[in-house]
Amino acid sequence: MNARPNRLPLRAELALSGLIVLPALLVVLAACAEQAGLEPAARLPVTVSGVVRSAGGPIAGAIVQVQGTPNRTMTDAQGHFTLHGQGLGGSHVVTVTAWAEGHYIGWTNLDPRRPIAKDDRIVVELRPLFDGDNHEYTWFSDEGIHGSASCGLCHREYAEWQADAHARAAINPRFISMFRGTDLSGRRGQPTRFAGDGRSVLLADPALPDTGPGFRLDNPDRAGTCAACHTPMAARIPTDNSCAWSGCHATVTADRAESVGVTPSIRGVTPVGIEGIGLEGVACEFCHKIREVILDPGTGLPYPDMPGILSLKLARPYGDQQIFFGTLTDVSRERDSYLPLQSESQFCAACHFGVFGGVVSNMKMTGGTVIYNSYGEWLNSPYGQHGSGLYRTCQDCHMPRQDTLYSVFPHRGGVARDYVTYHNHTMPGASDEKFLRSAVTMTSTATYQGGTVDVQVSLTNSGAGHAVPTDAPMRSVMLVVEALDANGHLIPLKRGPILPDWAGNYAGRAGKAFARVLRDNWSGETPATAFWRPVTEVADTRLFPFVTDTTTYAFDWPPGASGTVKVRLIYRRAFQKLAQQKGWNDPDIVMAASEIPIQP
Repeated sequence: MNARPNRLPLRAELALSGLIVLPALLVVLAACAEQAGLEPAARLPVTVSGVVRSAGGPIAGAIVQVQGTPNRTMTDAQGHFTLHGQGLGGSHVVTVTAWAEGHYIGWTNLDPRRPIAKDDRIVVELRPLFDGDNHEYTWFSDEGIHGSASCGLCHREYAEWQADAHARAAINPRFISMFRGTDLSGRRGQPTRFAGDGRSVLLADPALPDTGPGFRLDNPDRAGTCAACHTPMAARIPTDNSCAWSGCHATVTADRAESVGVTPSIRGVTPVGIEGIGLEGVACEFCHKIREVILDPGTGLPYPDMPGILSLKLARPYGDQQIFFGTLTDVSRERDSYLPLQSESQFCAACHFGVFGGVVSNMKMTGGTVIYNSYGEWLNSPYGQHGSGLYRTCQDCHMPRQDTLYSVFPHRGGVARDYVTYHNHTMPGASDEKFLRSAVTMTSTATYQGGTVDVQVSLTNSGAGHAVPTDAPMRSVMLVVEALDANGHLIPLKRGPILPDWAGNYAGRAGKAFARVLRDNWSGETPATAFWRPVTEVADTRLFPFVTDTTTYAFDWPPGASGTVKVRLIYRRAFQKLAQQKGWNDPDIVMAASEIPIQP
């Protein structure tokens, strides 16, 4: 074997020789390409500069981005920008987008086959958004498909929205039966009979069917404002015409409401008997046409008696001035614009805060009771406080990050993005049992001493940014504590709180109820479920964010007996009496449970 003194290992030697051979090879290949009439692949520069402008001149503070990457910057006071690095320097066409408040997204394509000189500035032109809102607008359709299904041609979010409660807002059987005053089978309840004073009502006739309360039983000639949240697309009426939406003035209002099946004497937009796009409830295009949410600067809340669409400014287009607002700044379609509001809790405020029963005078409402307030509860919680270290938006919980690269399907031209939060449009809430169980943490202990079992239960709202339960004041959460002997028989409670009468089959059991309890000022009924009437709050025992409620119980335990302590936290959509009147069959949901064996 011949030695190789002072030589590199063979692999390193070959690598070095490659460094010598490779340039020569490239020269040969380039010469061959030239002889064949081909040009070497062109590449974009790694750094590009430009200006963003509109018809009024350069735009300062515009967001400029290399599409499909997180590479973005902002324009200076003269509208100039410089982009460097990610997404640039390659041999493929690159799109640079720009957006500024009050404008559509603009863009320009950089083609490596069209060289950019070192001192050239690329130009991105922005078009201003149109002013006003065309309430005559016919909701969007595409390829002969109408409504939200037309969005589903391109967007994966459509299938998620179909599973969401917002898609069923117009056809929710609980909502419809409460509005009409019927049960689920359609049996109409007894019309409200007012006493001679006009301020109280007579009790229902026990000889006749009683299907519970109903807005139309109290107000046969009024529509109320229910449609403003549940069916906001049902009528071509300006969003700031509250009289037209609620029908609160005689026959001169809402003449152009497109409600179907409404007698001429009834004005306003009724949320039942509608057809077409109105049946989609809170549809895709409605949310993506919202331009602004109107809030009282003094409270940060919507103005009283202005629910839903009445606290919104829409951008329904005129002619061909189509617009869709979204959460991306790098979309290259002529009809799209970015709206930061869509990622903020304020976007949800209009339908999740509502004051009923007040008197409006000089554009201000006095009196009344806050009925829906999940937005206000969030606003007052640590989640709603910037700088608290706990700040989270409604969307963070109810529209969590979707594990996908696309909003638009790839075969429809969707751009892959791994750096943005695509919101899940299923929007989990109380109907999602797993999500509901994540709201409250329960700990329970049981100890035996001297013929008594002492139980302690602590409940903490550790996961919800609002009270538990929230919004419609017919919902309740019940802590049920049961001590059972070895044969499964209940052991008597010696000391501790018990559940109230309205707990139905759990009334009188050891435990505690968490609910907002109202009293009907007309009938005196408590808890009141006809919350459109004048009502008074008599108790609010709900669990608020990060608040812990602890209760203790003592049971007379038979000497020497073994058994079990069962602790359950149960969620109900409606008080049991109301659910039975209406024929609602929603099952109880167990939010938390524990079993503690007792062996003296």
